[in-house]
Amino acid sequence: MSRKISKVFKQSGVIPYRVNNGKVEILLITTRNFQHWVIPKGDIPNGMSPPASAAKEAWEEAGVIGQVDTNELGSYKYRKGGKIYRVKMYLLPVEMLSEDYPEASKRKRQWVEVTKAIRRVKFNSLKRILKGFFQVESHFCAFRDSTQV
Repeated sequence: MSRKISKVFKQSGVIPYRVNNGKVEILLITTRNFQHWVIPKGDIPNGMSPPASAAKEAWEEAGVIGQVDTNELGSYKYRKGGKIYRVKMYLLPVEMLSEDYPEASKRKRQWVEVTKAIRRVKFNSLKRILKGFFQVESHFCAFRDSTQV
C-alpha cells in the first residue's frame, strides 16, 4: 500500500500588536475576498529568513512597520487549494501604521483586543497561538502605552 506524501509549503507571518490604554490590541486584516479575518502572512522567498519575510508581509498586507521578534511564537498548518501550508508566527510591535501600502485597496484592517481577535480568526491552530499570546499579555502591559499608531 503506497501513501501519497504531500509537500508542505513554508510561510511566515506576524501578530502585529500595540498596547493602547493598558490593553494589548492586535491588528487583524481580511483575506483578499474580505470573507475572513487573518494575520499578515505569506510564502518565504528563497534567501530570506522567516522573520524578514514576515516583516515584508506585514508591510504589504497591513501597512505596518516594526521590529519583528525573531523568536518564533509558534506555527500552524492550514489547507488551501489542495495544498498544505505551515506558517511560522512571530510577534511584531507596531511602530508605524501607513494608509498607503501595497494591498490597501484589497483588504480591511482593524485593531481589536486579544479576546476579540481569538474569536474572529478562522483557524483553530491560529486561535491557539493567539491564546498563548494572551497568556503572556501581562508582559506587554509592563511597557508604556504605544503612541497611537
